[in-house]
Amino acid sequence: MLGYAAYADRFAGTLRGVEERVPYLRDLGVGYLHLMPLLTPRPAPNDGGYAVADYRSVRPDLGDIDDLRALATTLRGEGISLCLDLVLNHVAREHEWAVAARAGDPERRACFHVFDDREMPDAYEASLPEVFPDFAPGNFTWDDELAGWVWTTFNDYQWDVNWSNPAVLCEYADIILELANLGVEVFRLDAIAFIWKRLGTASQNEPEVHELTRALRTVARIAAPAVLFKAEAIVGPADLPAYLGVGEHAGKVSDLAYHNGLMVQIWSMLASGDVRLASHALQQVPQPPSTTAWTTYVRCHDDIGWAIADEDAWAVGTDPAAHRRFLSDWYSGSFPGSWARGLVFQQNEQTGDRRISGSLASLAGLGAGDRQSTARILLAHAVILSFGGLPLIWMGDELGLLNDPGWADDPAHAGDNRWVHRPRMPWAVVDEGRDPLGLTSGLRHLLDVRRSLPQLHAATPTEVWDPRDPGVLLVVRRHPSGPLLAAHNMTGEQAWVDADVLHWLGLHTDGLRDAISGTAPSLHEGAIPLEPYAAAWVYDGG
Repeated sequence: MLGYAAYADRFAGTLRGVEERVPYLRDLGVGYLHLMPLLTPRPAPNDGGYAVADYRSVRPDLGDIDDLRALATTLRGEGISLCLDLVLNHVAREHEWAVAARAGDPERRACFHVFDDREMPDAYEASLPEVFPDFAPGNFTWDDELAGWVWTTFNDYQWDVNWSNPAVLCEYADIILELANLGVEVFRLDAIAFIWKRLGTASQNEPEVHELTRALRTVARIAAPAVLFKAEAIVGPADLPAYLGVGEHAGKVSDLAYHNGLMVQIWSMLASGDVRLASHALQQVPQPPSTTAWTTYVRCHDDIGWAIADEDAWAVGTDPAAHRRFLSDWYSGSFPGSWARGLVFQQNEQTGDRRISGSLASLAGLGAGDRQSTARILLAHAVILSFGGLPLIWMGDELGLLNDPGWADDPAHAGDNRWVHRPRMPWAVVDEGRDPLGLTSGLRHLLDVRRSLPQLHAATPTEVWDPRDPGVLLVVRRHPSGPLLAAHNMTGEQAWVDADVLHWLGLHTDGLRDAISGTAPSLHEGAIPLEPYAAAWVYDGG
């Protein structure tokens, strides 16, 4: 399966507009469409739609519930599953629960974390990080109408709900089933890592998070068994496996989870030209349970945070803090020789952390006119397409869309530079078939090749091998029909796949083929040369 993610309005204006463009998705080979938040949010600012005021209606500018049902029906007719966001950690201040709580309803007040004074908030803050230190510092907000401090992890208008209250669990279970009846097949469980609070911790990744997910999953398995859950758990490598289930709960929590670590390491490899850190870090992530899969991606709607574990960096002799600084400098374009054109997002003066906004094409050098940018874009996609799981393309990346120069023209977006990588879909370019750089055709070719290879099915285990050439990422997919080696040159110079790799895999045969080129790779002393930023998917085609 191939996934595609977009904002409905940025993609086609309305839900009916999306429905009219389903043939485009079908022709691209999409089998999974994730439309970004479209349930009714509060008025702007609303964190890009993640401050939901009503989970049972659709943003009026996009359409209504009947339009959503019609779109889901059309998508299903074309074999495409619809994925929507379900924000679990918080609701908008304008949500009916919050309105009732401010009006003095004790039952609704109990659906939130509310404190009369600063004693408990200060105790929690001692161990809590800040998500938006620039424009939403701290984790609690005083509300005059509520006459209390309410927990607000993200923004002051997003009130964290109290999952220790059974009424919260019941409400979200009901919402899932109502949307499933409309035809929604996948729920992206937004901000799931934050839903359980515990004093003295970061209040992320607590065990109860997974227990609650299993409770929701049980409801869905009984009443709507076609439904899948995707965990939006942008967490460290050590915490990630639990979102798919470990031990006796393996495969019984979420069905999909974002492989944030792979995304981060792709950008790290491209900037440094070195795969040793990435190879080591990816080796530390266990194989997901066979009934689950990673969602692999190069870009998404969000900023990029450099989630590189200190222990992984030290293991390969890299200073983790220095490397994270380097990546922020490189992708903001301030490092000498950088071809990237990103923007710094949420600089934390205390920790020095800086996240990065920017479209894939602009971060890969196309905005700077770098001649190797197209090759980098295709290479990054080759990695996610060969790694295993469900690869997800962010809207416009198949066209090489650059940063939106007018991202701040809308006052609602002016304070959030993540809108720089959320431009509108240029349908004139698509309809005219313009592809001067060969980017669209190159990506379509990779997608066609992937579909032809049983080794790249999500059920086939993924192995990351120790690099021989420090510039080449080696990924092995073993299948009953024979192994496949996906080799990716993450540098701007020629690199090599050493002969010993082919020998170990039994691929040093006359039938050796590169699926991407469709030819037998040329061997030099038993090794395969790789052009700058090139990928080869080699297997025994004899």
